[in-house]
Amino acid sequence: MHYYVKRLTQAIVTVVAVVSLTFFLIRFMPGGPMDYVRAQLISRNPNMSPQELESLIDVYINMQPDTPLWQQYVDYMGSILTGDLGNPLTIDRSVNEIIANALPWTIFLMGTALIVQYILGLLLGAFMAYYEGTRFDAGMSALSTVLYSVPYYLVALLLLILFAYQYPFFPTGGKMDPSTVAGFNLPFVVGVFKHAALPILSLVITGFGVVALRMRSNSISALESDYVRVARLRALSGPRIAYRYVARNAMLPLYTDFLIGLGVVFGGSVILEEIFKYTGIGYYMLQGVYSRDYPLMMGTFIVLTLAVVLGVLLADLTYGLVDPRAGGGDRESY
Repeated sequence: MHYYVKRLTQAIVTVVAVVSLTFFLIRFMPGGPMDYVRAQLISRNPNMSPQELESLIDVYINMQPDTPLWQQYVDYMGSILTGDLGNPLTIDRSVNEIIANALPWTIFLMGTALIVQYILGLLLGAFMAYYEGTRFDAGMSALSTVLYSVPYYLVALLLLILFAYQYPFFPTGGKMDPSTVAGFNLPFVVGVFKHAALPILSLVITGFGVVALRMRSNSISALESDYVRVARLRALSGPRIAYRYVARNAMLPLYTDFLIGLGVVFGGSVILEEIFKYTGIGYYMLQGVYSRDYPLMMGTFIVLTLAVVLGVLLADLTYGLVDPRAGGGDRESY
């Protein structure tokens, strides 16, 4: 129990520290929401008088720039504790509403990509270990290394140019077909998957290789373990050894990577969603950065921070249940 309380306390302190640091860093960024709105208004009406300009800025921005920074921080942290993330300066909806609408789309996109990555990586890694030293093993190891070294956003751009513009098999952007009725019906579901196909594919192509390499390494180590030798001496069947002894133990270290990846992968949504104009959490965070929209930036960043911290925390708290040896138990995982 002491371990769980300690890890939970560390997670809370981490979130508070990261949010606090981000709050001050954002406000020390060059420019600000007032400068952004002022530039937009001047570009629309260059002949506007200074008095009219300042009046419109007060209307567009519902904030008090003269309030001391420490007071802004106290007020904002207090609003967070009540579940209120504020109102954006550039969008006519609350930050809570924006996040509630955008978060499920990001979870669907990034979660699907991560699951497919691990399914392909685990299967490929197991085959690579089984055929260790063959041309298949060498070729797939080289391919996995190369693909993992390529940035996912570069693959995303190439897929977008090739399969959306040059050969329009998939939409160029968006998250669903506007001509379909939202709901659990075939046209809507097909449209959602068509819009998500290229973003998911770009993440899978650049991500499954590292999973395969780790699975290969873990499987080879498991094959050389004493418990596998004992299982062979007991004349157990090959499939039983492969599944119960090798695969299960080889996948245990990847369990932590998967849970941490659930949080970290949200960070990759920022660039990816901007490329495909996929209006998830990452897309709105970048829009907030462009417009210096403090509440929108902070709200989306808090969600990304919580995703990473919760992923790490969940991995720490549950790994002992998956592998009793890690929790100090005397049970054997095989």
